[in-house]
Amino acid sequence: MFYFQLVIMAGTVLLAYYFEYTDTFPVHIQGFFCFDKAYSKPYPGPEDNSKAPPVLVYSLVTAIPTVTILIGEVTSFFVKTEGAQEKTIVTADCCYFNPLLRRIVRFLGVYSFGLFTTTIFANAGQVVTGNQTPHFLSACKPNYTALGCQSPLHYITDHRACTGNPYLVASARKSFPSKDAALSFYSAIYTVMYVTLVFQTKGTRLTKPTLCLVLLSLAVLVGVVRVTEHRNHWNDILAGFVTGGAIAAFLVSCVINYFKQTQLAAPAPPPQRPEPPTGLPLLSLPRVESPLEKLSGLQVRGGGSMLTCITITVNV
Repeated sequence: MFYFQLVIMAGTVLLAYYFEYTDTFPVHIQGFFCFDKAYSKPYPGPEDNSKAPPVLVYSLVTAIPTVTILIGEVTSFFVKTEGAQEKTIVTADCCYFNPLLRRIVRFLGVYSFGLFTTTIFANAGQVVTGNQTPHFLSACKPNYTALGCQSPLHYITDHRACTGNPYLVASARKSFPSKDAALSFYSAIYTVMYVTLVFQTKGTRLTKPTLCLVLLSLAVLVGVVRVTEHRNHWNDILAGFVTGGAIAAFLVSCVINYFKQTQLAAPAPPPQRPEPPTGLPLLSLPRVESPLEKLSGLQVRGGGSMLTCITITVNV
């Protein structure tokens, strides 16, 4: 079973790689209207010049959940009592896993799987739809005269309409959903659910809500920056939020069961006779026996004809 999970993980990483760094899945070429103001925003420059560059976003998406899970699991392991801790897991009578290491690998492994899955969903949506970014026409640089654009209602479907950099044009066709927004919100929702369900704070009631709001605010801030820099539309950001949040909620609820401890099956206790409730006086009811129950038969002693008395006793 463990090796099967490794195969699934490797396949997910490989598929995400093909979507991200190869042309195996070509982008759908969608037409556009002449002089469309929705796609005529100025070109904001390379992604690295953004206020939320991919390097920063991906670093936070990787680092914040990892550090949070490590701190939470180590603290939870050493704070719990001896009886509440998980027992050592034995596999095939040869492999011994510390419960602390087991939970860390489990939660981070599921998180990594969801991260690549979110990347696949976002890239697949961009490839299938081919929706343009707000700066598409600035990157496309169409020759309106050669295309015969006389009115804004003229729709261009020619694949050779763009004269700009082919790489920039291809990137400008990948807008829906926003991958950065999807990854940011996936990371935030996963971490927020972990903090809410695992961390037990007794000193103050504002620690967990504050931490959760900060994480969600960072994810929303990434979307706002991309909209203000004309790199995505609002519907692209909302679609990314829905994609990342849905994947995180599914993994937490259905795959790792809300970060609960693994309970080992304990033998059922033997049935016990019910005891009378304490604090109530015992009531003794009169016991009535049938006269026939005490009836003694005739007894013959020796060979004589002496008969014993028939005793009938009634106890009340």
